[in-house]
Amino acid sequence: MRTTLIGLGLAALTTGAAMAGPLDAYRWRSRVLVLSAPDAADADLRAQRAALGPMRNGVSERDLVVLEAVGTGAEARRLRAQLSLPEGEFRAVLIGKDGGAKLEADAPIPPQTLFATIDAMPMRRGEIQGRR
Repeated sequence: MRTTLIGLGLAALTTGAAMAGPLDAYRWRSRVLVLSAPDAADADLRAQRAALGPMRNGVSERDLVVLEAVGTGAEARRLRAQLSLPEGEFRAVLIGKDGGAKLEADAPIPPQTLFATIDAMPMRRGEIQGRR
């Protein structure tokens, strides 16, 4: 599995309201895991869904929303374009509440890796501190 930590936000995520992208509504509210796959039968997509399924509490606790760009429909194309993702390959991209890409992988991301990445984010650490 190739996994890349990304320190800088994507320029495409900073578009103005006139060019609102599919992720803009989530900024400062939720973290987003974008799953991109050529079709619903993609083995990596199915594996990522299966891995996250039993982790609903951890997903919810971290304000994580899962969006899918599957197939060739208009919304899938818009989401892929916003993140510069290839159409014919699986990709998983974690977007922070600030709108920046934090983690990208070309294979399913284990929930433990996903949660550890989120839990290391400064905003998440602040959320944890605020609950104590």
